[in-house]
Amino acid sequence: MNQPFYITTPIYYPNGEPHLGHAYTTLCADVVARYHRLAGDDTFFLTGTDEHGIKMVKTAAERGVSPQQLADQNVAVFENLWKELQITHDDFIRTSSDRHKTGVQAIVQKMIANGDIYKGAYQGWYDEGQEEFVTETEAKTTEYKSAISGRPLVRYSEPTYFFSLKKYIPRVQEHIQKNPTFIQPESRRNEVISKLNQGVEDLSISRATLKWGIPMPHDPDHVLYVWIDALSNYITALGYGAEHAGAERRELRDHSAAPDSSSTPHPPTSPSPNLFEKYWPANVHLIGKEIMWFHVVYWPAMLFSLGLEPPKQVYAHGWWTAEGKKMSKSMGNFIDADRLRAAIAKYGLDGVRYYLFRAAPFGNDLDWKDDELAAAHNELANVIGNCLNRIMTMVPKYRGTLPAAAELHDIDRALIEKIQKLPTDLASAYQRLELQQCALLPIELARATNGYIEATAPFKLAKDPAQAARLDTVLNIAAQAVYASLVALLPVLPDKAAAGLAQMGIDVAGKTLPHLFATPLPTGTQFGQGTPLFPRLEAK
Repeated sequence: MNQPFYITTPIYYPNGEPHLGHAYTTLCADVVARYHRLAGDDTFFLTGTDEHGIKMVKTAAERGVSPQQLADQNVAVFENLWKELQITHDDFIRTSSDRHKTGVQAIVQKMIANGDIYKGAYQGWYDEGQEEFVTETEAKTTEYKSAISGRPLVRYSEPTYFFSLKKYIPRVQEHIQKNPTFIQPESRRNEVISKLNQGVEDLSISRATLKWGIPMPHDPDHVLYVWIDALSNYITALGYGAEHAGAERRELRDHSAAPDSSSTPHPPTSPSPNLFEKYWPANVHLIGKEIMWFHVVYWPAMLFSLGLEPPKQVYAHGWWTAEGKKMSKSMGNFIDADRLRAAIAKYGLDGVRYYLFRAAPFGNDLDWKDDELAAAHNELANVIGNCLNRIMTMVPKYRGTLPAAAELHDIDRALIEKIQKLPTDLASAYQRLELQQCALLPIELARATNGYIEATAPFKLAKDPAQAARLDTVLNIAAQAVYASLVALLPVLPDKAAAGLAQMGIDVAGKTLPHLFATPLPTGTQFGQGTPLFPRLEAK
């Protein structure tokens, strides 16, 4: 195994059912986790739900249920959708779980002992949707409405406990300056630095008027509110704070198992006793850009209070629109779980995955377009699907099994160079989280292979016995290129890529990417039955 790799999604608010935004973040984390498992890294992938707060209380009251009942109902919907999307998370943390409550109370106790929590009073403006206090200047600038949702800000006045955020701001600023890739993409980093330079107040962390939450360990009349509770999930899920009480044990996959390309979540087994020591600090927190500030300012400050390292990187992706407009249920362009299911029924899960990853450079805003979804499917069919079909037809027809390459021409060397570059280029793209390139690089190799086949014309070479050695070379190199393309697509198209490799006689179970890339198709390989990976869709 290589170094441990820890990736997280934000924990999602279950006051409603999941939609495209939730699915996109989780699928992006999934493709990165799959890559690192296949690369041989000891990978841990966390997701979950943030179940406390006033939004849950209000929504539950509207529906005539308790906040816990509302959480249980909607969490089940999230978990079931992740199963449908074949998300390979290793753990699902709930902030209402005993293990999380135990860890959070231990965290607060340590902050109190460090002198970083004090009681005061808060009076000012509050953005309920973002669960964030807003300064008078910010409120006035946005006409006392949320900068994110546009909903009116709420005036609050009550006693509260504060976290000494200002104390740690110089250290947060120093960390951001010394670690240029901590905040990604670069444009988000510049936004955070600019906002920090405007000044930061201490952070209100409790409510006396709210009872749905984790009680302050030294003052049960107050419950923790939002950010210490929510952000701490990234370490409580690893067992941080569990030694302070009998936290519930949880079932996690066995991290000693060989990596595989299975598209289903790993089966639960006994937990490792040292998950925190093994995986922290996280390699990347993958989030939406609306919660960047909390993850790169509040969270590092809290970790510094605890004497812990901050995560290595926080990467914020963009927002989705639909057909060029903000998604809205009233406009009928809201991409909810049912719309996702309809797209999957038509294009397949891997087809939808490919579309989401290639839709825009990762970090940019994105726009869901039905015609571009169809175009992405057609690209898969016409490029990698067609390329595989050609090889599966020509090799058995002309040679029976895969022939050995003979003398090389310049055109052969050019394609071989592309094959040899792919593993390095792919690793670099995943390291930089350039997910669009992670999807496109293998497709571009397949596109080049189609061009190679057109230029070398093996169907003509087969008619000339004098060109037998040349035909052998062309068939071998083209097959090796298709093989490399499919190997590189395993994290993006886990089912289709594995199915394509199976047609070529390769079982990927238990094999790593380094092994697969370093082991080209052997001479004499017997191909299986060729079937289209991406059947053409019937015209309406």
